Amino acid sequence: MNYQFADRINNLKPSAIREILKNSDPNVISLAAGNPAVESFPVKEMQEIANRIFHEEAGVAFQYGITEGYPRLRELLRRRLSEKFGMGTDNDELIVVSGGQQAIDLATKVMCNEGDVVVSENPSFIGALNTFRSYAAVLKGVDVLDDGMDLDKLEETFRQNPNTKLLYIIPSFQNPLGTCTSLEKRRGIYELCVKYGVVILEDNPYGELRFEGEDIPTLKSMDTEGIVIYCGSMSKVMSAGIRVGFVLAPREIAAKMTVGKQASDVHTNQFFQMLIADFMEHYDFDGHIGKIRALYKHKSGLMLDAIREYFPKEVQYTVPQGGLFLWCTLPEGADMLEFVQFAKTKGVAVVPGVAFNVEEGTPSRCFRLNYSTPSDEKVVEGTRILGLALQEFLKK
Repeated sequence: MNYQFADRINNLKPSAIREILKNSDPNVISLAAGNPAVESFPVKEMQEIANRIFHEEAGVAFQYGITEGYPRLRELLRRRLSEKFGMGTDNDELIVVSGGQQAIDLATKVMCNEGDVVVSENPSFIGALNTFRSYAAVLKGVDVLDDGMDLDKLEETFRQNPNTKLLYIIPSFQNPLGTCTSLEKRRGIYELCVKYGVVILEDNPYGELRFEGEDIPTLKSMDTEGIVIYCGSMSKVMSAGIRVGFVLAPREIAAKMTVGKQASDVHTNQFFQMLIADFMEHYDFDGHIGKIRALYKHKSGLMLDAIREYFPKEVQYTVPQGGLFLWCTLPEGADMLEFVQFAKTKGVAVVPGVAFNVEEGTPSRCFRLNYSTPSDEKVVEGTRILGLALQEFLKK
């Protein structure tokens, strides 16, 4: 049979990170994943809650639920976003989705026609970029400086592309860079989107994971014009495998996303929505997040200490204040893809920077490192091996 695949999927490439994880070699230390640390999962508490649900509410947990999400969880999330982060107005609605990735998919589904422009930070999260490509959106990238997107280039991009429908941004601990958009830049980005009539898709899965510095207000907390779709996730603060995320969006947009979700998976896993609601209501949720922050501060510190000791001085790197990643840049003239292969022969896997480029096929001298997934010992050893490999490689 000669299969004729849809254009929207035919030229879509698989995620480089997923492929690395799928084909992982047990003898290779992987600094390439983006998974939360296993020790961050509140297993004991989740087991207690699960037992209670099994005994007292099984009929609800294993039945169909409403598409918008389990009511108690929606109420708790809405209250937390409002009281802790100043987000949400009477014009906003919160819906629960199957992980942050579904939020990105639904936003694109309801906002973009084929050929519409989506502007994104460059580089950016491969899962979002592939979603935009799958809907045949035209991607335009704006380079990210140390404090966020270049505002002049962003305005020029909007001006040159009047059919821009979405701006996709990860303002806190950006994936893959690990950097944070400043308050001044956030205000400037919001003002430009109001000026040009562009909806902002604010993806914030790492925002609660700050372990240095002061919190910066979200774009959604500035949203007086109803132009921000805010995507949050429980993957990094509870468990990635439960696939529970949430969206806070203007009511009209949320209603369309709900219809789109009904055509996709009807509703998010009811059991895990109930479990999270119980955890938020009856356990120390902020204390739990505090432990995760301390864990990642420790693990990032181990990686940074090893980088400072073993990396050649000409290799640049970001110093994250939160999240899961940092970004390394090789000197001019170095072949990054060749180095990634060389590092693997030495026993360490990293993600090549080209995987995150908005424009496919453009070169990159960068690679991404992750410190949350490996054990402390592997963080140190993997970074040491990588540093020695860099020294050897750059001498050639």
